[in-house]
Amino acid sequence: MNANPRRSAGIRATSAVASAAALVLLTGCGTGVSGGSDGAAAADQQQLTIENCGREVTISGVPDAVVGMSPSQTELLLRLGLADRIVGQAQVDTTALPADIAGVAADIPVLSDAQPPAREDLLAVGPDFVYSPTTYEFTAEQGFASIEQLEEAGTAAYVATGGCFDRRMEGTVDDLFVDLENLGRIFQVEDEAGKMIDTAEAELAEVAAALDGLDKPKVAQVYIEGTSLSAIGAGIEYDILRLAGADNVFGPQDAAFSDFFAAQISPESLAAAAPDAVVFAARNPAQEQAARTYLTTTFPDLPAVANDRLIAISPADTFPGTLGNVSVVRQIAEQLYPEAFAG
Repeated sequence: MNANPRRSAGIRATSAVASAAALVLLTGCGTGVSGGSDGAAAADQQQLTIENCGREVTISGVPDAVVGMSPSQTELLLRLGLADRIVGQAQVDTTALPADIAGVAADIPVLSDAQPPAREDLLAVGPDFVYSPTTYEFTAEQGFASIEQLEEAGTAAYVATGGCFDRRMEGTVDDLFVDLENLGRIFQVEDEAGKMIDTAEAELAEVAAALDGLDKPKVAQVYIEGTSLSAIGAGIEYDILRLAGADNVFGPQDAAFSDFFAAQISPESLAAAAPDAVVFAARNPAQEQAARTYLTTTFPDLPAVANDRLIAISPADTFPGTLGNVSVVRQIAEQLYPEAFAG
């Protein structure tokens, strides 16, 4: 597995049993050790300090009441083999879980549909660990539980690395590997997490090898809501296109994306960019069809439209901290370069 400097820098582990003072602290907080082997006792007392979004998150013991704050996060937890530890799943209407694990999640309580769960609903299930794609899910002004409120309740809040507020503009696909390594240590499933990292890295390497030496098409990534048109020019979304072999027509160097990874644009600016392909996010078939209709009727002369290179992706695959960050790279690459993946 290739070394990733951010991966090892993102986590520091300390053992509570290595210090008598730490052991006294844990016992005083009600974290006792039940009977069993010495190895089991050590696992119960494990204390990790994670650096996450510029703060330190201390986790004592392996969490056993976990909430996935979006289907993407819930999927990752399930694939790590943590189904018996998940006490809630949220924002379930934003995307469907993959068919092969949807049944596993059938009995997990649903805390919210299209929005993050209300503070009361989240705290009602008594979580000791919450995994979120972004910091938005902890916006108290929206009625959600803040990180501080969760800490007061004894709940560790972890935000996907690429979804940290200060990193949202610069996030990359391999931020996912930081999260997998962190989760592996937190839940003592390092082997499972390592295998997932190896598989993802191999898939990205395979795509890169297939595209080596090929001319890059100009690609625009947009989001369409009715007749409102926005372009994506930074963050994980930008890195996804880069890894898929695209020459992004919008990028972080553009003034429009100096403060946010997306910006509303005029139809004229997209027409002037003349992309060879357009990638757009759609939550469902109806939204995909509406976006295709808008693009084909508004830009009939656009190379992407004339050559039928309109590529729909799931917005969930661009959420930070999801396996979709990797699979969508291949999805886009295969449609940009069908000849490179034929056979």
